[in-house]
Amino acid sequence: MRILLAEDDFVTRKFMMNFLSKYGECDVTVDGMEAVDAFMMALEEDEPYDLVCLDVMMPVMDGYQALVGIRNLEKERNVPDDKAVKVIMATALNEEKNVKMAFDLGCTIYSGKPIDQERFDQALKKLGLA
Repeated sequence: MRILLAEDDFVTRKFMMNFLSKYGECDVTVDGMEAVDAFMMALEEDEPYDLVCLDVMMPVMDGYQALVGIRNLEKERNVPDDKAVKVIMATALNEEKNVKMAFDLGCTIYSGKPIDQERFDQALKKLGLA
């Protein structure tokens, strides 16, 4: 499985990279703009990601904007819905309005921080990625 992680906090990024690496190859970016660029490169190389984990609060481009960018790239390339990348938003923003906005923009799962490893494992299994 190919995984893209976008996380600006060093400690969280290191933890998530170690955690996700047991599931597959993990590429790491530090902001939303880098994540969209990495996603586009993967599509162009015909090696798309299976999972994208996005932090919401990031510099340059936040996770919501990155999610919109990723979904727009898929639309431009006519990626069918059943082949669309699974996107997990991982954030400390757990207010209902934030959760609703993430799902409205096309996220697959919304996960609060700090990450509960057991629940994250269950989410990946539910998505058929673990």
